[in-house]
Amino acid sequence: MTPIIGAGFFGIEHFTPPWDFFFLPLFNLLVFLYRILFTDLAVAIIIFTVIIRLVLWPLFVRQIRSQKEMQRMQPLVREIQRKHKGNRQKVTEETMALYREHGVNQFGGCLPLLLQMPILIALYSVLNRISSVVTYTAPDNLKDQFQAFLASNPAISSIGTNQYRIEFSGPCNVPSDFAAFLPLNCQLIDPLKLTQPIDTTVGWLFNLDLGRIDHVFSLPVLGITISALAIITGLLQFVQAKMTSPQPNPDDPMSSTTTTMIYLFPIMMVFWGAFLPSGLILYYGVLTLTLIVQQFLLMGWGNLFPLFGWQPSWAAPPDTAPPPRRLATDEGRGAGDTSTGRADRPPTSNGPGSAPGDGRQKPRSGPRRRRGRRR
Repeated sequence: MTPIIGAGFFGIEHFTPPWDFFFLPLFNLLVFLYRILFTDLAVAIIIFTVIIRLVLWPLFVRQIRSQKEMQRMQPLVREIQRKHKGNRQKVTEETMALYREHGVNQFGGCLPLLLQMPILIALYSVLNRISSVVTYTAPDNLKDQFQAFLASNPAISSIGTNQYRIEFSGPCNVPSDFAAFLPLNCQLIDPLKLTQPIDTTVGWLFNLDLGRIDHVFSLPVLGITISALAIITGLLQFVQAKMTSPQPNPDDPMSSTTTTMIYLFPIMMVFWGAFLPSGLILYYGVLTLTLIVQQFLLMGWGNLFPLFGWQPSWAAPPDTAPPPRRLATDEGRGAGDTSTGRADRPPTSNGPGSAPGDGRQKPRSGPRRRRGRRR
């Protein structure tokens, strides 16, 4: 991706730091794929999405490995929750100590996700811009100024309720209140300047207009448009989330919230399909599919199965065996060295009446052999 350092660089006429440090390289990359390589916006979006996912691969690997290790720790976490039920502070202390023992950072999966967020938001803006369609409702204090702005820019045409098709070329001194109407060429490098509007209609998708709401693979329901693309994307999101979700735990209050999110986000995607341009829905669908492939390469099917009670023979169950209890500082010490306060060995089997893992050993049966002192 070409580095963008400011206005005037390679013909870029409009630069707003710091946001454009994220936005402009991605914007120019997508236009390059469309204008130079494919001249097909759908293919450009698909290849663009795959490239971004490959660039983010190292962060994604770290995130998935952290999630996988956290899932393996869940049996031990549940044992702590059972042992100290009702004592939230003790549960938190013991859980944190357990993570330290195994060298697990419970926030290890959050940092890669936070690093990806500016890029993902920039991608959303890029796809909005590339469609040349702007959805805008002027606030009451700007309605007069907005009407004057439209009158001075006749190339901006209204194509629906609060929807406008922006021009690809024109003056770049757009007022900051109406920055969404900035011509595309104002932020493209010279080799990528457009000579005609971007064609958002894709013939091999039955003339689907990626700049507008899906009206090709859709069905009107209760006054809104249910997009088939959005339904497929929602199903893919469900699969992707189910693969990385922890097993349900009735003792964990967050478990039910996680389960709810697995079903809520796909439903929200179907709802968004009635309001977002179909190009964005296509992007989210391809993005989610690439996530599923990457997750499968790293962790197999994860916790996708059993799915509503179905466990196919070709899907091996996930590795849920918890790691043995140990201290990270115990490496190189003997199993019986308790100088740190805890032995490096798994809990012993207990007899009747004793709680699992309470450390009490089963009494020996039969007479004990008495050792005498050797003279």
